[in-house]
Amino acid sequence: MKKILFIVGSKRKESFNRQLAKLTESLIANRADVSYLDFSNIPLMDQDIEYPAPEEIERVRKQCLSSDALWFFTPEYNHSYPGYLKNLLDWLSRPLYKNAARNENVLNGKLFTISTAAGASGGSFVREKLIELLTFVNAKEATTTYTGITLDREAFTTGVLKADTENLKVQITELLDALVNN
Repeated sequence: MKKILFIVGSKRKESFNRQLAKLTESLIANRADVSYLDFSNIPLMDQDIEYPAPEEIERVRKQCLSSDALWFFTPEYNHSYPGYLKNLLDWLSRPLYKNAARNENVLNGKLFTISTAAGASGGSFVREKLIELLTFVNAKEATTTYTGITLDREAFTTGVLKADTENLKVQITELLDALVNN
């Protein structure tokens, strides 16, 4: 069974994207081994502390390395990704040891896909920017289609993600197939 690491780009405990990740997990639980990356305690990227890497960085790198694929669930902040997620990707994209080549990082060749829950854009802007960044650091796009849920005003009032579960199940299955069969 493939190991898929879920990376939620929001720190908020009940964020829409965390809810989407939990829903996705329930839809695919019998086809993949899912775990979540907790990166809430990593320091800001700083070359002064890069080598040797802090313990928390070593821990998240190890978790990424031991997974077969990464599945990002992220909100869209100002048509881009949250700084919280960008900081993680900056750490993961850095060479594993001093004087290593740029591509000697945990993201090199790693399969990924993206799901988003966002406002009117459905997360299309963050997906575009995240794909650009991940392919730059040599991660491997598993599919060219992604899940994007457009949140309505009610969702922002109630804090509850509402999704067409049947339609979402079809989309999630397609993304899972791309990760598992690649």
